[in-house]
Amino acid sequence: MKCGQIEGKDIYLRLMTGEDTENIIRWRNKEMVFRNFIYQKPFTRKGHENWIKTMIDTGRAVQFIICEKAGTRPVGSVYLRDIDRTHNKAEYGIFIGEEDALGKGYGTQAALMMIKYAFEEAGLHKLMLRVLAENDRAVRSYEKAGFVKEAYLRDEVFTVFAGNYSWKYTFSPCTLPKAPASASSFRP
Repeated sequence: MKCGQIEGKDIYLRLMTGEDTENIIRWRNKEMVFRNFIYQKPFTRKGHENWIKTMIDTGRAVQFIICEKAGTRPVGSVYLRDIDRTHNKAEYGIFIGEEDALGKGYGTQAALMMIKYAFEEAGLHKLMLRVLAENDRAVRSYEKAGFVKEAYLRDEVFTVFAGNYSWKYTFSPCTLPKAPASASSFRP
């Protein structure tokens, strides 16, 4: 097993590197991803490099690439952002960028792995996420992973694709999942 990797059932998570930039830009600009992000502006190399410099390099975020175990193909990304070491909390985010990887349970698996990482490895006390209310697929995945709705925020963000204001949910994990020791492991 490589350093900086979390092993799951059908996927593994590896730390993002600069070599992932092209995939991340391509994925973030796909309509199926873009329309579900709260930040709905075109994603650029400059924006990604700024993310690395201001968030990853400063420890305010940690980002992994989701890879299929069969063939090692990268299919998306999962991250913790706005890591607050004073209060030991962060925001969770994920996107699956390859259309044929949707519906295979990768998002739920990645969420379970990141919840475990956040609490057991990163030492966080609280994890939350934000999701557009109309993103039913993501909501189902988060609920399967043990996240529960904490708030329903009316007309919270203006979405380009809808052309109007959208409602947003916030979620946090109900409890740290009790996964078998073999279900996921992280080696720094």
